[in-house]
Amino acid sequence: MKSLLTARGLTTRYGDRIGCEEVNLDLYSGEVLCIVGESGSGKSTLLNTLALRVPSSSGTLHYSNAKGDALDLLTMSEPQRRLLMRTEWGFVEQNPRDGLRMTVSAGANIGEPLMSTGDRHYGKIREKSIDWMQRVELDVRRIDDRPTSFSGGMQQRLQIARNLVTKPRLVLMDEPTAGLDVSVQARLLDLLRTLTAQLGLACVIVTHDIGVARLLAHRLMVMQNGRVVETGLTDQVLDDPQHPYTQLLVSSVLPT
Repeated sequence: MKSLLTARGLTTRYGDRIGCEEVNLDLYSGEVLCIVGESGSGKSTLLNTLALRVPSSSGTLHYSNAKGDALDLLTMSEPQRRLLMRTEWGFVEQNPRDGLRMTVSAGANIGEPLMSTGDRHYGKIREKSIDWMQRVELDVRRIDDRPTSFSGGMQQRLQIARNLVTKPRLVLMDEPTAGLDVSVQARLLDLLRTLTAQLGLACVIVTHDIGVARLLAHRLMVMQNGRVVETGLTDQVLDDPQHPYTQLLVSSVLPT
C-alpha cells in the first residue's frame, strides 16, 4: 500500500538548537498516528514541520494527493500550501480560539471552508453546517451564536467540525484535549474516535497524554530530545515498551 505522507530524514533546527532530527515516517489512509513525549521532546516541532508551518532544515517530505500525484511538500509555495490546507488537509489547534473566527457565528465558522472549496448555495451550506453541528454534538439552535459564548469544549468541537466539513484526507491535531475537564475530554475523545473511523481519516495527533494515545492511535511514535526513540503499534509500544525513555513515560515517572 502506498503511504499518504512520507518523511525521510526530516530535520528542523532553530539555529544551533535541534527541534526534530532525522525523523522517518509513513502514514497511510485511515490511520491515526500519535506522537508522544514530554514537553520539549520535539513533538510539536515535528507536527508543525509536517504541516509546513515551520521550514525544515533537511530531509524529504512527500504527500500523495487525491489525484495520485506525489507532491514534494518542501518545495511548495505558500499559495500551494494554503490550497492544500483548504482542500485536502485540516489542522486542529490546541487552543480552539486560534483555529476559529471568534467574531462570526458558529454556522459561519463551519460554512466558510465550504465556500472556499466552491460551495455557493447559502441554503445547502447552512444545511451542512447544521449537520456538522449535530455530528459534533453542538446544539443546532446555537448556529447563529458566536464561539465567544461557547465553553472551551464546545469551541474545540466546533473547530473539529470546521476542519472536517470539507472531508479532508489528512488532519493534524495539536493536543486537541489539552486544558479540558476530564468529563469533557472523555466526550471529545469518543467523538474523535467515532469520526476518524467513520470518515477514514488519516490523522497525526500530538499529545503528552498516554491515555489519549491508547484510545485513539493505531500507531505510536515516542520522541525524546528531538529524536524518535521508539515506534510501533500502540498496544505493542505501551504494553511492552523497549526504550528506557518509553518505559519511564508509560510508568508516568516523567513529568508531562
